[in-house]
Amino acid sequence: MSQFKEIQPGDEIKEVIKAAFDTDMDVQGEWGYTKELATIIKNSEGIKQMEHTLAMMRAYIEMNMTLEKEERYGSINLNETNREEQDGFHKVTYEISAMKEDEYAGFIDEYKEGHSKPEFDISDHFKRRKEATLVREVTHWFKLV
Repeated sequence: MSQFKEIQPGDEIKEVIKAAFDTDMDVQGEWGYTKELATIIKNSEGIKQMEHTLAMMRAYIEMNMTLEKEERYGSINLNETNREEQDGFHKVTYEISAMKEDEYAGFIDEYKEGHSKPEFDISDHFKRRKEATLVREVTHWFKLV
């Protein structure tokens, strides 16, 4: 399995989000790799969606934005698999699935070109897509204030 580098503490998370995603979020702290480095959320309205969005941003930075072009992943999806609440903290586990960008683009082109042809083996196509998909599990810590 590929190893992805954690986003290092130091830069103001709110400013990184603004620069990378052109989005304003009422957050501070770090990227949630541990309880001590939790992402602090100041607005608890729509909390699960906000947590998911922040975890998606972290995954996108790790798996795409900070890698060389040929190593980048696309089609990044997160699904929450577990949630624990402890003294104002949320410890959320996500399963992330993704595929290398170039491979994903190839599968999309193959499908577009072949799906209407009688000889196109759709079962084989989706089997190979599944085999090319990386699945990883991550934990993200959030603190609500």
